Amino acid sequence: MSGTEDVRDALEARLKAYEGRPAATAGAGRDPVNAPMIRHWCEAIGDTNPAYTGPDAIAPPTMLQAWTMGGLGGHAGRAPAYEELLALLDEEGCTAVVATDCEQEYVRPLRPGDEITFDTVIESVSGRKTTKLGTGYFVTTRTVVRVAGEPAGVHRFRILKYAPAHRESDPTEPEERRPRPVINRDNAGFWEGVRGHRLLIQRCTACGTLRFPWLPGCASCGAQEWDTVRACGEGTVYSYVVMHHPPFPAFSPPFAVGLIELAEGVRIVSDVVGVPYDKVRIGMPVRLEFRRYDEELVLPVFQGVTA
Repeated sequence: MSGTEDVRDALEARLKAYEGRPAATAGAGRDPVNAPMIRHWCEAIGDTNPAYTGPDAIAPPTMLQAWTMGGLGGHAGRAPAYEELLALLDEEGCTAVVATDCEQEYVRPLRPGDEITFDTVIESVSGRKTTKLGTGYFVTTRTVVRVAGEPAGVHRFRILKYAPAHRESDPTEPEERRPRPVINRDNAGFWEGVRGHRLLIQRCTACGTLRFPWLPGCASCGAQEWDTVRACGEGTVYSYVVMHHPPFPAFSPPFAVGLIELAEGVRIVSDVVGVPYDKVRIGMPVRLEFRRYDEELVLPVFQGVTA
């Protein structure tokens, strides 16, 4: 075994020693489960399920993590083990981080007035992994959310802590292509419309509800029959983020990604183009256009309209 492998094995043994150690103990939600936060959540994602309103309302299950967040001030109950683990990875050059995925388990519904407590442990640290972003380690934490001491749900959160890959640009290399959209039987009609420079919205033929993204059935009435409406192309920025890091091949940060509310009332996520990223604002009018990125890929984007 080489010296490099010995060092790597020793590091991985140190990292594995953190598995099972607490990342946060005796944490408490900053606010009880409450109707205003539920309303804001539902409005942001367009969820009109009646179960989330009224005197017998429950919180959307996917809000599970929202009740444990500490805000900009963080949580006082964070255990030192997690910070030590991240510091160890920093020392090894894994200074960049990106969230990769999460998993949630729902034990019972949360209701307005519930007081949340939680504990988080470091569930696993992977072996050394090489990705397009760079080489590093996946760290998974598991948070058990409780109400009155009884489990209400489990939230697993995974990050990649990595050393950014550095590659000298080669002008003779072909430009990296954008990722391809995943096309399946449920959304094939949408992408066919995009290729023809038409943005198509599904419409339930039973109740007339418009829906986006495309789904096999109507969330309002459950009917499975539908037709389409062509979007007029006008909209506004409902919300947005500016992507700075990490850099991905075929993308040049910083750039703005918007949640666009179309004139028809549905929302779509897409690039906001034609204006500087730092000039994008909520409420900004936008206009649909279609851009060809290579010989195969056409995408809908939204041109910012400034006064």
